[in-house]
Amino acid sequence: MTTLADPAPARVTREQYFALVDQGVLTEDDHVELLEGVIVAMAPEGPRHSEVVELVGDALRIALGDRARVRTGHPFDASTWSVPQPDIGVVPGKHRDYLDRHPSSAHLVVEVAVSSLPQDRLTKAPIYAAAGIPEYWIVNLRQDHVEVHRSPDPTARRYALVEVARRGSRLALVAFPDVSVAVDDLLP
Repeated sequence: MTTLADPAPARVTREQYFALVDQGVLTEDDHVELLEGVIVAMAPEGPRHSEVVELVGDALRIALGDRARVRTGHPFDASTWSVPQPDIGVVPGKHRDYLDRHPSSAHLVVEVAVSSLPQDRLTKAPIYAAAGIPEYWIVNLRQDHVEVHRSPDPTARRYALVEVARRGSRLALVAFPDVSVAVDDLLP
């Protein structure tokens, strides 16, 4: 068991992170995630952020129906060193598939960004690319558009294609080319 007097390890693994949860050292009230081996505090959600997360989740649930599971604000097992909590994760399977584990693959991950924009671009994009997630959206509330990251290169930890989708356009999902959502439905 880790105590406050013990020096912190250089990097925390996914197993060590969940051990801290199991021991009660970390709780749901702590609002943290594991990024690149570092336990990072998440900023408190403002009302605008919360509602946009719901808008995006609703739009994706309507568009996808029962073809994939749309999760809101839950852990994603990206690697040994990272367990981010994306605002939205579109993952394969059904509800009961994740009773004993967090998903480790996704069709799409979405972050809603106001104050978290630098973290979402500089830290989370490489994590999601390394995990091989085919598509990552940043709903950029500062500039009122969606940043669309596609074609991950897991080795380079980057997305080869980054585009901006603006109001009036539609986004087809890479994993479901016959499914699209209106950018207007993702923005307040």
